[in-house]
Amino acid sequence: TSHRLFELLPTRPDVHLVTLPLFHSFGQTVQLNTGFGVGATLVLMARFDPTEALRLMVAEKVTFFAGVPTMYWGLLGALDDSVDVDALSSNLRRAISGGASLPVEILREFKNRFHVQILEGYGLSETSPVATFSHLDREPKPGSIGTPIWGVEAKLIDNEWGAVETGSHGTDESDGSDGSDRIGEIAIRGHNVMKGYYNRPDDTAAVMRDGWFRTGDLARRDEDGYYYIVDRAKDMIIRGGFNVYPREVEEVLLTHPAVSLVAVVGIPDEQHGEEVKAYVIKAAGEEVSADDLISWSRDQMASYKYPRIVEFRSELPMTATGKILKRELTGTDAH
Repeated sequence: TSHRLFELLPTRPDVHLVTLPLFHSFGQTVQLNTGFGVGATLVLMARFDPTEALRLMVAEKVTFFAGVPTMYWGLLGALDDSVDVDALSSNLRRAISGGASLPVEILREFKNRFHVQILEGYGLSETSPVATFSHLDREPKPGSIGTPIWGVEAKLIDNEWGAVETGSHGTDESDGSDGSDRIGEIAIRGHNVMKGYYNRPDDTAAVMRDGWFRTGDLARRDEDGYYYIVDRAKDMIIRGGFNVYPREVEEVLLTHPAVSLVAVVGIPDEQHGEEVKAYVIKAAGEEVSADDLISWSRDQMASYKYPRIVEFRSELPMTATGKILKRELTGTDAH
């Protein structure tokens, strides 16, 4: 599997920079187990620091880097004239992203600065963890988590486990379209799927049926079978009866030159049920007011989607693996 996904070979040992915690399934499988399996060199960092990571990538001639999106954001933000980008790029062979959705702007900027295409994958601890990946023998599509890996099936389902037909796998007869914009929850079946949650039969029954595991992640599938994460089902905002997907709003906000990183959440609102709020880290040297950013957003997206509230932060709460903790921003466990 490691050869199929990453072209890792014992005859060509890679040098991994390991910034992911090895207690997490992402770092444990993609770097620790896979690296040992092919005799790779693992350069360990106790805690991710973008400046130190860039130094190690040059000094250790790192060929393989795997990280979550905020790590790639950190690397881009730490670049300055002291970094030998040409030397780094000449060695770096593979850049892998997972653990959370990778903003297209970060993907494009990384390729522009480092001349390496980030390959995005998707999975969960329950799927051991990789379920889909941007395969090397196919042209990657920005924003896509790729297609199912060997031995794994994926499909989109509705709340009642019914199939949501999209793209080349079916058409939406109600409107005559190819269905590629229809959204459903990703379900996974294969040798990688867990047997169940230990001593939690009710929780297991809620997510498992006939070998299929429902992930809680919403996605769409295009005509070529590529999947695109829309958002976590529990993160979706319902504003005045309209569904707002935070990731879609975040992708738009990241195209603003003054926005470096952003997290969009729903907050309680008496009139609309929920209101869209954006927590923003400004780009270095850039200035923008909350009112200006809201006004700009109004021109970029549908009226029910743009954030009515913007709060600037110097940092965002993150897990040990670098995922943004949206529930800490809302002060609840609902998001």
